[in-house]
This record gives sequence, structure tokens and C-alpha cells, in this order.
Amino acid sequence: MRDGDISKLGILFERHHVKLYNFLVRLTNRRDTSEDMVQDVFVRIMKYGQSFRGEAPFTVWMYQLARNAAADHFRKWKNEIRSDGVTDERVDEEPTAGDNLVKAEQSDLLKRAMALLSAEKREVLILSRYQELKYEEIGAILDCPVGTVKARVHRALQDLKREYEKLSHEKL
Repeated sequence: MRDGDISKLGILFERHHVKLYNFLVRLTNRRDTSEDMVQDVFVRIMKYGQSFRGEAPFTVWMYQLARNAAADHFRKWKNEIRSDGVTDERVDEEPTAGDNLVKAEQSDLLKRAMALLSAEKREVLILSRYQELKYEEIGAILDCPVGTVKARVHRALQDLKREYEKLSHEKL
């Protein structure tokens, strides 16, 4: 891609589109929007492929493009998106029909608690816990030192725990 060979775009798409979609659907809580953003990210990869310098792994650059696409979307459609971030859409990782009710309720509470976090805290948790990126990669994506990433993850986990506990007590 860096050399202008767009025939490799299909390979990149097959390799990364599921992870990218999962990142974006967790970030936006919207399947349709996330599908569109995945397409937008790959259009950006095709358009700006020559700007990839290779100083960091390709996935870091790809997630930076995804963050930019999401930010552009939120700026454009900020009045359309609910302020609490909660939707009725199901994320792929939700329990299947065979899972027991307790796991389904816990998953729902976790999803609702994530939606209550600020966008920055939700993003750092998605990158570290769901996308399983290393702190160094997250630091490159967010353009901050590894120590800052660790602190942000720690604070985000504390806030997530607090929100989860609040929601758990509301259920009782």
C-alpha cells in the first residue's frame, strides 16, 4: 500500500476488518455506523497509504485512521447520537441464547457501564481490553507516553467498576 499497490488492500481488509469493526462498534454502540466507518477507514488507507511510514506497526496507523473516522462521524452527526451512548443494538460478543441469564445480565450491565464512561476512557479500555493492543501501541495511537496510557487504563477501570456497581445496585 505504501508503494501505491492497491491490490494488497483486499488482503489488509480480510486480515483486519473484523477487529476494526469490533473496535468501532464498541466505540459507537452502532452496528450500521461502524460498518460504514470500516469502509471509510479502508478508503482512507487506499487514499493515504503512501503516508504510512512504518515507524510503528500498521495496526497502530490503522487504529489512528479509525479514531479519526469516528471523530469525524461524531462531529458530523453529534445531534443524532444519544448522549448516554446506549442503543438497543446487540454487539457480536453478547451471550448467545445458550448462555445462562446471569451472564447475560452481567454482560448487559457491563455494556451499559461502558456507555456511561467518557469517550476517552471507553476508547482506552476498548483498545487495551477488547482489541488486546499493547500499551506501547496504544501510546502510539493516542500520541502519549506508555505511563500515561497505563494511568488512563487504571482510571478508566476504576470508573467502570464504580459505574458497574451503581447499575448492579439499581437492579436490586
